[in-house]
Amino acid sequence: MEKIKMPTPLVEMDGDEMTRIIWKMIKDILLTPYIELNTEYYDLGLTHRNETDDQVTVDSANATKKYGVAVKCATITPNAQRMTEYDLKEMWKSPNGTIRAILDGTVFRAPIIVKGITPLIPTWKKPITIARHAYGDVYKNTELKVAKGSRAELVVTDENGNETRELIHNFKSSDGIIQGLHNLDESIGSFARSCFNFALDVKQDLWFATKDTISKKYDHRFKDIFAEIYEKEYKEKFENADIEYFYTLIDDAVARVVRSEGGYIWACKNYDGDVMSDMVATAFGSLGMMTSVLVSPDGVYEYEAAHGTVTRHYYKHLKGEETSTNSVATIFAWSGALKKRGQLDGAEDLVAFAEKLEKATVQTIEEGVMTGDLAVLSRLPDKKKVNTEQFLLEIKERLEKLL
Repeated sequence: MEKIKMPTPLVEMDGDEMTRIIWKMIKDILLTPYIELNTEYYDLGLTHRNETDDQVTVDSANATKKYGVAVKCATITPNAQRMTEYDLKEMWKSPNGTIRAILDGTVFRAPIIVKGITPLIPTWKKPITIARHAYGDVYKNTELKVAKGSRAELVVTDENGNETRELIHNFKSSDGIIQGLHNLDESIGSFARSCFNFALDVKQDLWFATKDTISKKYDHRFKDIFAEIYEKEYKEKFENADIEYFYTLIDDAVARVVRSEGGYIWACKNYDGDVMSDMVATAFGSLGMMTSVLVSPDGVYEYEAAHGTVTRHYYKHLKGEETSTNSVATIFAWSGALKKRGQLDGAEDLVAFAEKLEKATVQTIEEGVMTGDLAVLSRLPDKKKVNTEQFLLEIKERLEKLL
């Protein structure tokens, strides 16, 4: 067959360790034989980030803004051990955090459902997508230890020098701790618009939850901004798409989620999203079966796997030992980006290819051929555990039958 053409490039961000090895395998086995792959390539491997003083990460994010679609391999966020291992100039920031800040994006994570891997919550039949607001709150907090006898106040000084004061606590009888949190109306608004746009894109209901009955100003501000933007900009669009925007308290949302069958987007504040995304991933089966897409309020998309660089398997690979590494989330990052590129360019053949690639991947697992991590989870009676490359070749075999 003639190779599928891509009129517009998408941004390709290479990564680290075992996922970098898988990245090349996916391209060689599943993509370049069928597509004239048109990408603007950026090497976000830790070595190259160090060589460029992390400028390559900034450049890749700006290119994503230019072209509208990116696909990203998993990357290392260095700690003290990595500083020594990679002889780094400094402890570079998380590439995901840098890209998220430049794109002003919201992260949407959803499980990939396959037969044989049953969710731990029996009622869950459809994916639950977690949308996490990735700015502020406890992740940009200020904390202090407080000595007994101290008085702690919240003080805000306006641009004219006027002060507003609120008592936090009088620490008369005990030492204690205090914490200062903040958020921005602008960031909350971007979060809301990203969630509303994504819901319209995938045609799913959107849930949002805070604890506004207790946090009557901070959490209530989130609730109000979502409501204002929905009423002014999205209500009619949601009604036309026959989907619903639903607000409730976070504890009620948790109860509803556990009793539901899934099939919606659950928007969460930063901390709630951090916790609930891991809960949803574990309850559905595996982080290796979670998609992740960063969406900006103006409709820029960056696709990646939800998991990390699979360091343990990489060290085995370096020793020449066989690995059985799950590549599904990385395959779906590529298929998601190709699908979105095709949709934006009106390239129906590219969209169709991406959908068939996803179908072939799921079909492979449902027919009992899978990597080691999935073999442990799967309840299929006849399972065949294969190595990293064999799994991709099995997908290729099924993909060619679909094309």
